[in-house]
Amino acid sequence: MASLLNQQPRYLQLAQTLLNEIQSGQQPVGSQLPTEYELCEQFGVSRFTVREAIKQLVQMGLVARQPRLGTKVVAAAPVAGYRQVMGELTDLRQYTAETELDIEEAGVVELPRQAGLLAGAGPGERWLRAAGVRRTSEHSLPICFTEVFIHPAFRSLSGLVGRTHTPIFSMIEQQFGEHIAKVVQEIRAVAIPEDMAKVLSVEPSSPALCVSRLYSNRKDQIVEVAISTHPADRFTYSQTFQRDWQAG
Repeated sequence: MASLLNQQPRYLQLAQTLLNEIQSGQQPVGSQLPTEYELCEQFGVSRFTVREAIKQLVQMGLVARQPRLGTKVVAAAPVAGYRQVMGELTDLRQYTAETELDIEEAGVVELPRQAGLLAGAGPGERWLRAAGVRRTSEHSLPICFTEVFIHPAFRSLSGLVGRTHTPIFSMIEQQFGEHIAKVVQEIRAVAIPEDMAKVLSVEPSSPALCVSRLYSNRKDQIVEVAISTHPADRFTYSQTFQRDWQAG
């Protein structure tokens, strides 16, 4: 049986309880979970705690939120791969808390073409590059290969090589007093090149999702470019769009 236990904050305790009830059949597939208000009453917790707990179950592929209908149980066991739910910058911090980035190499380089185009960098600029794989505790194979390019102003960043749950943008903020105000994300389909395929244990030219993120400061200056390549069967990106009933 799957477990979320590990120095649990309250929302993970609630998520574990709901997970156990789903897997035991108390909350069968097709049923509706109690409303947020009912869960708050039953467990004596805040709405924030309930929402964070349900978010965990959504990421595991066990439940789906339905506007005006509540939360429906859609599976009795976690789905394969990693499901990323994104709506705010804090979700990026949650993503790194749930996964581990293992950086094997770091050094100053001239930006490759794709990263240079994304960053709008000038010719000859030398950025700090870090590369490695990201993993989750539930899967032995890496969920992606990640390259991070850090603006020359911050290329003395320390503590990069090795395994970490700390977002690199947070390291930049802590060591340089910078503030990340905006992240622009782009997702596209790619074929995995041969050298990367070996690292990810997949066949060359396998389909993948390439997720590029541009981190900007308050002056709208690019601080970091992160490019992650996810084998198609190991990653799901989930986002909810809600209608603004006051518009139109």
